[in-house]
Amino acid sequence: MSWLFWAILSAIFAAATALLAKVGVSGIDSNLATAIRTSVILVFTWAIAIGFDKHHAISQIGRKSWVFLVLSGICTGLSWLCYFRALQIGPASGVAPIDKLSVVLVVLGAWLFLGEPLTPLKIGAVTLIATGAVILVFA
Repeated sequence: MSWLFWAILSAIFAAATALLAKVGVSGIDSNLATAIRTSVILVFTWAIAIGFDKHHAISQIGRKSWVFLVLSGICTGLSWLCYFRALQIGPASGVAPIDKLSVVLVVLGAWLFLGEPLTPLKIGAVTLIATGAVILVFA
């Protein structure tokens, strides 16, 4: 299965996450809701790693990978805390498009820091994504 298949599944689950979280965060503290969600993810992902017998490779992970994975985890946690707070006080149909502006930031960051090409077509696409997100928020 290609990366595209997995990316589409990711989008489907991300949409379900927003809808389910909007209902779940109602009436409780958004930070507590994030902690509950994160605990479920922790158990679920370790069960998968152990179930597929991948946990033994942890000793082979290099220092650079550890640093970047830890930093990524911190950013994920901060993103989720902000996302759940935004969902708690705003409409899911507005929060999700703004959250997806991360696509624009990833394309720009990949160009600046990873040396990925920034073609006119990509510039047009990220412009459309940003414009669409803003229109959805105010629609």
